[in-house]
Amino acid sequence: MKRIYLDYAATTPADPAVVDEMVPYFTNVFGNPSSIHGCGQEAGGAVAEARTKVAKLLGCEDEEIVFTSGGTESDNSAIEGIAYASEAKGNHIVTSSIEHHAVLETCAFLERRGFKVTYLPVDKDGLVNPDDLKNAITKKTILISIMHANNEIGTIEPLAEISKIAREYDIPVHTDAVQTAGHIPFTVDELGVSLLSMSAHKLYGPKGVGALYVRKGTKLVPFMHGGAQERERRASTENVPAIVGFGKAAEMAAATMQQEAAQETALRDRLIAGLMKNIEKTKLNGHPTKRLPNNVNLSVEFIEGEAMCLTLDLAGICSSTGSACSSGSAEPSHVLRAIGLPHQQAYGSLRFSLGKWTTEADVDYVIKTLPPIVARLRAMSPLVNR
Repeated sequence: MKRIYLDYAATTPADPAVVDEMVPYFTNVFGNPSSIHGCGQEAGGAVAEARTKVAKLLGCEDEEIVFTSGGTESDNSAIEGIAYASEAKGNHIVTSSIEHHAVLETCAFLERRGFKVTYLPVDKDGLVNPDDLKNAITKKTILISIMHANNEIGTIEPLAEISKIAREYDIPVHTDAVQTAGHIPFTVDELGVSLLSMSAHKLYGPKGVGALYVRKGTKLVPFMHGGAQERERRASTENVPAIVGFGKAAEMAAATMQQEAAQETALRDRLIAGLMKNIEKTKLNGHPTKRLPNNVNLSVEFIEGEAMCLTLDLAGICSSTGSACSSGSAEPSHVLRAIGLPHQQAYGSLRFSLGKWTTEADVDYVIKTLPPIVARLRAMSPLVNR
C-alpha cells in the first residue's frame, strides 16, 4: 500500500542531498572540531561552513548562530539564559497561551523558581493582540517570547509589531521559528528579534540538531557547561555530521522556499476547499490567510480526531491530531482550547501538514478518502443525535 505522508510539521524526511553531504563526516572527516591537528581543523572548517549557510538563511552574522540539539534545547537555552542573566533587572516574562510545550514548560519551570510569567490570550484565529502585550509589560519584564507561527493551527503572529513594542521598553524578544525557518522568507532584522529557535529536522535536515540565533550584545547564561565550544555559549563536542546536514538543508531552503511555499499554498487551499465542501459541520482552525503555506487544521464535529487519524493511517495516510510532542495526552489541545473551541470540537481536530514532495494526487486522495471515514465514524458516534 502506498503511504501518503502529510505530517511534515512533526518531522520531515531528510533530503537525499543532505544525507549525501553528511556521509563523509561519519568516517573520513571524523575529527573533533576543537582539536588543533589537521583532522580536527578539517571538521572545524565544515562546522564553520555550515554556520555560514544557516546564518545566510536568517540574514544574520555567523557568530550569532549557536548550534544546539534541536528546537527544544534552543527554546530552553534562550528563555532560561535570559532569565538568569537578567535577574538584577527583573523577573517577569511575557509569552502566549499557544506556545509550544518547549516554551510553556520552561516558563512553568522558572515560575517554580520565583519568576513571574504572563500568558497572553489569543483571538479565535490564534493571533496575539499587540495591545495586550503592551498592557502586560512591567518595569520588571525581562523577556518576551512569542512564536513566529503556531505548530498546530498554522497562524503566523505579528512578530514585527510585537518587536517594535518591545524595543520601546528595551526588552529582548525570543521567537520559536521552528515551523517557519526555511519555509517562509524572513530575516531576523525584519522580525526584530534578539533570539530565534530553529530545528533542522523541520526543513529536510537530520534530527538531533538545531540552532539558536543570539543577536550580538544579548547576554545569556549558558544552558550547558563543561567546555568552551560555540564561543562558550554551549558546551559539548559539536555533532559534525548533523551540523553539516543542517547547513546543506538551510542552503537548499534558501534557494527553493519561495517556490515550495507557492506550491504548498495551492495544495493547502485545494485540500481545505475539498474537505469542507464534502464534510458537513467542519471548521477550519487558525487564521484563514495569515497561516503557514502547508498547514490544514480542521475540527470535525461529533467524532474524535484520534479515531480519524488512526482510520486514515489504515488507508495509507499519515496525519496528526496536533503537536507530535503532545501525542498520548488525554487532554484536548491547549492551542484549540485557547482559541475558544469547546471540548467536543477540540477533541475532533485533525491536522494535515504538507511538504515539498506532496502532490495534487495525494491531496485528491485525501479529499476522496476522508469523507466516507467521517460518515462511518459519525454513524457509530453517540454524539450525533444528541
